[in-house]
Amino acid sequence: MSTPTPNDLLRTLPAVQILLDDAAIKSLETQFGREAVLAAARETLADLRAEILGGRYSGGDLRAEAIARVLARIEKKCSGGVRRVINGTGVILHTGLGRAVLPPAAIQEIVRELSGYAAVEVDVESGKRGHRDDTTRELVTTLLGCEHATVVNNNAAATMLALAAIARGKEVIVSRGQLVEIGGSFRVPDVMRESGCKLVEVGTTNRTYVRDYEAAITPETAALMIVHTSNFRIVGFTEEPSVADLAALAKKHGLPLIHDIGSGALLPDLAVELREEPVVKAALDDGADLVLFSADKILGGPQGGIAAGRKDLVELMRRHPLYRAFRVDKTTLRALETTLRLYLDSERRVREIPTLRMLRKPLAEIGIEAAALATRLVRALPGLEALCLEDSSRLGSGSLPERNIPTRVVALRHAAISADELGARLRASKPPIFTRIQDGRVLIDPRTLQVGDADEIEAAVKALA
Repeated sequence: MSTPTPNDLLRTLPAVQILLDDAAIKSLETQFGREAVLAAARETLADLRAEILGGRYSGGDLRAEAIARVLARIEKKCSGGVRRVINGTGVILHTGLGRAVLPPAAIQEIVRELSGYAAVEVDVESGKRGHRDDTTRELVTTLLGCEHATVVNNNAAATMLALAAIARGKEVIVSRGQLVEIGGSFRVPDVMRESGCKLVEVGTTNRTYVRDYEAAITPETAALMIVHTSNFRIVGFTEEPSVADLAALAKKHGLPLIHDIGSGALLPDLAVELREEPVVKAALDDGADLVLFSADKILGGPQGGIAAGRKDLVELMRRHPLYRAFRVDKTTLRALETTLRLYLDSERRVREIPTLRMLRKPLAEIGIEAAALATRLVRALPGLEALCLEDSSRLGSGSLPERNIPTRVVALRHAAISADELGARLRASKPPIFTRIQDGRVLIDPRTLQVGDADEIEAAVKALA
């Protein structure tokens, strides 16, 4: 049989309407709309036509190929993006997977209170205009015992806004060892420059003393600043002043001390699990005038940046023109308010905030879950070996990479499927399942699995057969 020419292939290329009449493609119209399906069909045919004319098409039945490509194109274009996944990596605050899992109560509140209009910037009692984060302020000040607080869309925004409001055109003194780059090319010197203040470095990379800060203070100094280095550690011959010592120095010279804690824990009751991670309340109690921290990391809420401390400094931030650009929406506010309310009850917060629950999940409980999951997966797929091994979970990926927590994992290896291929197939399942690959095995850590995830992992593994 002779090889078909490009013209022969073009004559067998199906028309758009033929594709739209296919039952599988037609069923997508109710889910994604006719316009999206029509666009996918036209784009697919254009691609096939270009491949044929370029001599690159080597497939078989063009109609079947076109239908398959339309289905794949629609799936990729309309079903991707932000969606639910299963996190079997053991990384509790996984940057790529959305960091903190929202408390179920926060999801319920969003659905119940935000299904229609909502009181965002109006006082319900007086009917007059209010401030959108008044409730957040009340909750934060109650929990931390500080004068004032506000929330913006992330901690980088809180840092830039604080510097712009308090120190634009003036100097801010920071230890050289704290001028780090955090995930996503967030560089402290760059943020300071963009805020309009002048960075003054003091000390050396590994050792900075109170006297270094004091020697650098001039009439142009607007603030002293501490930056928690998060994903960077200097060990060995090191020295950094305490918050209390720098607060005393700042007070002596009539300057504010700004502490960018980043991922810091809200309250001190997680000190054992978090070890060196700074605590927001402790920083305020030690004399920091303004503390900046994330809402979507250890706190366990939605993405946001919180500034807490002296009323005059927080008000400077709220009155600054950038505040409107950085403010959060009603969905974030409601989720954050609900999360903060859970903190008012010491038992309820550990039970109902997923980040805290996963952080404190007993090792024995994880071991039982790992053994049960291993048994289920071996039964689900012939040729699969599943071992329960000792390993480490991590608190974070980008910003908290070194907070290792003992755990038990299910280590998978298949007789005919490589670890990389097995991991890829699990990510291609619905919902996608993210794992770790280590020493030729696919690892699943039960610490970060949510209710019902084990059932879906078993179904996905069974489908591989």
